[in-house]
Amino acid sequence: MADATFRSGLGILLVRAKPGNQSKGFLQAGNLVFPCALGKGGISANKREGDGATPLASMRLLGGYFRNDHFAKGRKTRLPMAPIGPDLGWCEVPEDRNYNRPVRIPYGASHERMRRDDRLYDACLVLDWNIAPRRRGRGSAIFFHLARPGFTPTLGCVAVTARTMARLLPLLSGRTVLKVVR
Repeated sequence: MADATFRSGLGILLVRAKPGNQSKGFLQAGNLVFPCALGKGGISANKREGDGATPLASMRLLGGYFRNDHFAKGRKTRLPMAPIGPDLGWCEVPEDRNYNRPVRIPYGASHERMRRDDRLYDACLVLDWNIAPRRRGRGSAIFFHLARPGFTPTLGCVAVTARTMARLLPLLSGRTVLKVVR
């Protein structure tokens, strides 16, 4: 049964916090369970810009970005993926017209640089949190990306090891939903 699920792709990635630690969790993919990092603010049903919380929500995987020089396996997925160039950023200013959208840097408003020295975005999938429609201040740059050593907290994203990401990418598609529950 599990082999059939993996051949046809994963429909749901289920994420929940680890008991006793709001910023670490477990990601269930079919019958497999992997550790993951969550936002430093835990899981929130009322996500706000800058609160560091991971949204309590079901979010589709829209596609993503990868560093070809660090994570060539980023191409091995059914999701639309684009290489991360040195000029790729993500706007995080609620008042800006490009809030929660990719931007070309240098950019006038505050933004996150996608080509990071810490390699967290070597494989980075965009979740459909606050994408369409966008609501000012409801949170930006909510991604599924690579974790820091020790699964230290994110700023609201869900993060896994590079090995876990490489294992999951071929099983993901535009119909896959990352569902964060309590």
